[in-house]
Amino acid sequence: MKNVEVVPHNPQWRAAFEAEAKRIISVIGENVITIHHIGSTAIPNIYAKPIIDLLIEVRDINQVDAQSQAMQALGYEVKGEFGMLGRRYFRKDNQQGIRTHQIHTFETGSTQVERHLAFRDYLIAQPVAAQKYSELKRKLAKKHSDNMDGYIDGKDDFIKETDRRAAQWRASKKG
Repeated sequence: MKNVEVVPHNPQWRAAFEAEAKRIISVIGENVITIHHIGSTAIPNIYAKPIIDLLIEVRDINQVDAQSQAMQALGYEVKGEFGMLGRRYFRKDNQQGIRTHQIHTFETGSTQVERHLAFRDYLIAQPVAAQKYSELKRKLAKKHSDNMDGYIDGKDDFIKETDRRAAQWRASKKG
């Protein structure tokens, strides 16, 4: 059973992301195109689970599998696709067993890269929507404090609707 905790935005999350991105590049460098800070810790002024989410775009997703030992050396658990075709997922906990980082790795050009970045950028550009998400997360964390699945399921409709709006918003910015 995992506790669900959301906390106020911490400006140090950006620095934590940057430090981890450097560590990752040092071990899997050449295949990496770019590393993005995603998830709620990347959105200013909203509550978030204090877990740094990184999205790594790579040239060849299959080469990531050959880097598993290097990722384990950085403290990551290798989870493979973990329920999402074309992804390589890694997660890291601290010494107390509390999750600190999650990595979602996709080949460049994946629609999942676009989706994650559109969601993040939309919420940064739309502070009212971001605050609605923050309030939902706080409410769900209180209601499902000992039920991570309930917390995640409770966000599902909001995330799907925001994904739809974010895609429209992003398309309008390109046109």
